[in-house]
Amino acid sequence: MARSPFGLRPERWAALLLTAVLVGCSQTPPRQAGTPVPRTAPPAGGWFALPSHDHAQEVVLYALGLLDTGYRFGGKNPEAGLDCSGMVSYIVEQVSGRKLPYNAAGIAERTRPVATQALRPGDLVFFNTLGRAYSHMGIYMGDGKFIHAPSSKGKVRVDRLDSRYFSERFEGARTLLPEV
Repeated sequence: MARSPFGLRPERWAALLLTAVLVGCSQTPPRQAGTPVPRTAPPAGGWFALPSHDHAQEVVLYALGLLDTGYRFGGKNPEAGLDCSGMVSYIVEQVSGRKLPYNAAGIAERTRPVATQALRPGDLVFFNTLGRAYSHMGIYMGDGKFIHAPSSKGKVRVDRLDSRYFSERFEGARTLLPEV
């Protein structure tokens, strides 16, 4: 049986692609104001950015291909399992060939802040889930949804930013997109 670029059956790949296209059309973010994000000036080497805006949609599509991948603390590839920052780092490297740090706080520090109201698919969302800032993260899909690798339930999944759990822990958003 033929497989998609992400090893999915053709019918599952088609469903994920259709979902991504529909989600990309609805980019209204949730109405949740986040707390200030760290670092407003770029780090010494400048903000990390994908080579082009087209890569952001690829990030979302790649993330959709990882749905149901098992969770593993410190996991950096789908075969071994992924944690939240390992998932983001892995996807960005596959899409762009460039590396990000392997922890959420490090990724937040290297990426450019973006207002919650300006979220676009492919942007990163950050949460305080362990009593410390930027302890969890995911990839914004659009329509108030994000993809992440939570430790609970043990698999990469989609959740809503306006869910009670995540809205109470939302820290802010960062973008991988180049400045315009």
